[in-house]
Amino acid sequence: MINANARAVFSPDGPFKLTTIERRDLQPHDVLIEIKYAGICHSDIHTARGEWGPVQYPLVPGHEIAGLVAQVGSDVTKYAVGDRVGVGCMVDSCGECVNCHNGEEQYCLEGNTGTYAATDRYGQYTQGGYSTHIVVTEDFVVRIPDGLPLDAAAPLLCAGITTYSPLRHWEAAPGKKVAVVGLGGLGHMAVKLAHAMGAEVTVLSQSLKKKEDGLKLGADHYYATSDPETFKKLAGSFDLIVNTVSAKVDMNAYLSLLALDGTLVNVGAPAEPLSVNVFSLIGHRRSFAGSMIGGIRETQEMLDFCAEHHIAPEIEVISANQIDEAWERVLASDVRYRFVIDISTMNKE
Repeated sequence: MINANARAVFSPDGPFKLTTIERRDLQPHDVLIEIKYAGICHSDIHTARGEWGPVQYPLVPGHEIAGLVAQVGSDVTKYAVGDRVGVGCMVDSCGECVNCHNGEEQYCLEGNTGTYAATDRYGQYTQGGYSTHIVVTEDFVVRIPDGLPLDAAAPLLCAGITTYSPLRHWEAAPGKKVAVVGLGGLGHMAVKLAHAMGAEVTVLSQSLKKKEDGLKLGADHYYATSDPETFKKLAGSFDLIVNTVSAKVDMNAYLSLLALDGTLVNVGAPAEPLSVNVFSLIGHRRSFAGSMIGGIRETQEMLDFCAEHHIAPEIEVISANQIDEAWERVLASDVRYRFVIDISTMNKE
């Protein structure tokens, strides 16, 4: 076994503590990664606090991982020691089902293996990126282009691919009108990506306090959803709406903003059920959809796209001792726009 230092929670409401975890010995196709940076995702908080179901403790969250290859298994062909690499929300899948064969491992029919809070094929409970090292099979490792700094690349492994995948699938492009609900960790990436794809981009946020940011990030328009006039003015406007909010909102109000054959896709994942009136859909042949990250092939495509177009998330780098404070700030929407942990501080109490 390989020992790694980590920060873990030991209960749903407990603080982070420094601990040591075990990573498996390298199998022939495994890659040992020395983690340099790990992004903080709202999903980390939902999971660790048991809001999406029971989990085992201690738990090490983190599925936005950027680092360097430290060692490779005997049969690894894709990576070499020193390569700049990343790991996202999953570390394995069955590899045999139709979705896996089509490069859609995130929708594995047998269930993919999450980077943390899951049981892998070796019977071990997976632990995530708030740690110094991780062992992952090479097929679930992606290459980080030289044009992307490692700290800024980390959030792309979740926030980036979570927004890139639906924008690609529903074809954000010149001539398309795309709205992004919420300008947070996911939303600010959706704006940057949709703009780079050539779409006309509108931000729908509770207030106008981030309007200047939104326009700088690439939005063409910015509206406050707290203003009832917004929904009247924009009724029937959009081809695609990407809802990035991880809280319960009035889905019917947002569906009314779709044009004929428009789609509202949810990438935010609130713990509470969302209510949809069927008449919000059938009147204009609208669709309400969901999307979850992307496959490994698409994740690599996203990283290459971001490098080509000089796209990176807006980040605030923190030390490992600041994780608890950062989580509280995420819940208070007090971050612009993604926290990234400097793993070199992991061992400093």
